[in-house]
Amino acid sequence: MEYNITEQDGFKIYQFEFDGKNAIVCAPNNPADGNPWLFKTEYFWAFPDFQNSMLKKGWHLAYVSNNTRWSCEADIERHTKFCDFLIKEFKLNKKCVLVGMSCGGMQAVYFGARYPEYVKGIYVDAPVMNLLSCPFAVGRNNSGFVEEFTNATGMTLKDLINYRNHPIDRVDDLIKNKIPVFLVCGDSDTVVPYDENGAVFAEKYRNSGVEFKEILKVGCDHHPHSLEDNTPIIEWAERL
Repeated sequence: MEYNITEQDGFKIYQFEFDGKNAIVCAPNNPADGNPWLFKTEYFWAFPDFQNSMLKKGWHLAYVSNNTRWSCEADIERHTKFCDFLIKEFKLNKKCVLVGMSCGGMQAVYFGARYPEYVKGIYVDAPVMNLLSCPFAVGRNNSGFVEEFTNATGMTLKDLINYRNHPIDRVDDLIKNKIPVFLVCGDSDTVVPYDENGAVFAEKYRNSGVEFKEILKVGCDHHPHSLEDNTPIIEWAERL
């Protein structure tokens, strides 16, 4: 494997091609015990405060680009191969903490539900959980993503009427495998409405007995993701 290696803020950035896609691994100079790591599923450079804090605490951070932000079989399977590669090549822990923001939350749920053996916990932030809500705006959403979604997946609104593989349909698999979740959402989200997405996720988990934490940001729209002070998420990840 050929790496383009640079340094920034006390850690190394490895950039390389994996399975035909751009991949990134950020490695701290002093890894924490057990080589814990974050796997960010989409939007690698966006809202980085949490991941940067974890890097400073000795966590690795990894990402591989996707065919589409709307998730597909090829992306899910690539994530699996990428985990195997990182565990072997970088000696990382056998389980990661998934970080999924918006569409990345959907990807995290699909991957964690199918391959729980790779997942220690999932931090999702304003996740897309109901495709009828986003991108198709059947409820309150003002989405402009329908054409992009259909081009990426081949599915139309008609296909989704009886569809039973929305991200929210996979949450029971996360619960069955006792995967802890930390959910952050804005209660005034106009892109991925909370009551149609995050709230349904939260209801399932609250009634499950599986570890679940939620912070609902009053008056917050879809952006910004994360928190002004990410200490609650950091402490949660470190306890897993």
